[in-house]
Amino acid sequence: MPGPRRSSAGSRGWVEGPTKTGQSRVVDLDAGTVAALRAYRAARWLFALDLVRDSANVLSNLDGGHRHPERFSRRFVSQVVQARKTLGEEQLPVIRLHDLRHTHATLLLADGVPVKVVSERLGHASATITLSVYQHVHAGMGRQAADRFAALLEG
Repeated sequence: MPGPRRSSAGSRGWVEGPTKTGQSRVVDLDAGTVAALRAYRAARWLFALDLVRDSANVLSNLDGGHRHPERFSRRFVSQVVQARKTLGEEQLPVIRLHDLRHTHATLLLADGVPVKVVSERLGHASATITLSVYQHVHAGMGRQAADRFAALLEG
C-alpha cells in the first residue's frame, strides 16, 4: 500500500492516501501545516534521498518503510512523558496520539464545521459514524441554535 502523497496548490495543500478500506481520500491542509511538512521533508533529505520522493510516506522509518502504528503511538506516549517531566506534570495532560484525532474533530464540530466535512477529514465511511462518536459535542449547541433561530425570525 503506497504512503500518503504530498501535493500543494499555492499556500494550501493536501494529503492523499488510502484509508483502512483501501479507498483514496484527499484532506485539505492549512498553509502553516504545508510549511511544516516542507521543512520536515527538507530535514529528511539529510538522511536519505529516498525519504523525499513523492511516493514516500510522510511518517516513515528512516529506511522509508511503514512505521507500525502501535510503535509510533508508544513513541508518542514516551515523548509526552518526557515533556511532562520537563515542563511539570500539571502543565501538560496525559494524552495518547489518538486523542489528537479526537481533539481535532471536537474543536471543528464545536466551531460549527459541518459534520460531513469533519467526517471526510477523519476518513469515516459516513457522517453517521462521526455523529455517533461525537454526539457529546452537540449537547450544548441546542441553546445556540434556538438563539440563532430567534434572531433570524426577529430580523
